[in-house]
Amino acid sequence: MGIKEAVLRFLEYSELDRNLSLKTVGMYGYYLQFFQSWLLKSLQAEDFEVEKIDENNVRNFRLYLSHTYKNPYKGGLARQTQSYFLVALRSFFRYLIKQKLQVLSPDMIELGKQRDRRIKFLQPSDLQKMFQSVDTLSESGLRDRAILEVLFSTGLRVSELASLNREQVNLETGEFGVMGKGGKMRVVFITQSAKDWLTQYLHKRSDPYSPLFLRYSGPKPEEGLTNEKLRLSVRSIERMVDKYRKKSGILDKIGPHALRHSFATDLLSHGADLRSVQEMLGHKNIATTQIYTHVTNARLKEVHEKYHSGNKQ
Repeated sequence: MGIKEAVLRFLEYSELDRNLSLKTVGMYGYYLQFFQSWLLKSLQAEDFEVEKIDENNVRNFRLYLSHTYKNPYKGGLARQTQSYFLVALRSFFRYLIKQKLQVLSPDMIELGKQRDRRIKFLQPSDLQKMFQSVDTLSESGLRDRAILEVLFSTGLRVSELASLNREQVNLETGEFGVMGKGGKMRVVFITQSAKDWLTQYLHKRSDPYSPLFLRYSGPKPEEGLTNEKLRLSVRSIERMVDKYRKKSGILDKIGPHALRHSFATDLLSHGADLRSVQEMLGHKNIATTQIYTHVTNARLKEVHEKYHSGNKQ
């Protein structure tokens, strides 16, 4: 089977049989079509049988990702990003084996040891500086302050926040359900501060539109205004966070995800257990939540200093 047909069949299988989200299928498509393009170009071929792909092809692809390829906007690929291509290839070959094709074993594609992730989070003083840098006299300013407060209050992913509608959020109880990765539902909670700013923003609005956060700039749609055309995009939220990061004098380049990290860090540093934080973040595996070792390590040091006999005079 040629690689072009094989990739298309795999993507159809991922969407229809595995019921993966369109976003996940899209990422698989990006990684595999990137590999396909590289392979055909390196072999100067119109197509190539997947049964003929061997360890040398994969190794040369890894060398290309590691030493040669440069993203036009971000430069060289981080080790973690390179591993995403390999994970996609492993899933692809696993599917082909299920289809009774004699192809390279996925186990032959090693991911390599990953370094511990360095997560970016904001100290309480930096959070306050960022919040206070927002001019809340305008409707868009109230929206921005509400967004920052809700991100820190809930630990939502930026895509989850952007997809929220007004009717989802219960301001009386201060909680609401959100659909996370893999179609997994979870409940998130908003602090009194986030509730206050969100209430101010919604009271300021006089429009009939459903999205919780609207855009106030950019071209007006030719077909007329609709809910989705007025919804604030993920990219706009990212730009907005960067704007206030600069305005508040925070040097480290951060995005909305830093507020999610700050949410988890805040909970753990005040005594929350890892399992509860895992539930609130919507992590499938607790190992993902264990990236917050900078918090647990600090608490372990406190325990050691308090209880180890060698520290007692």
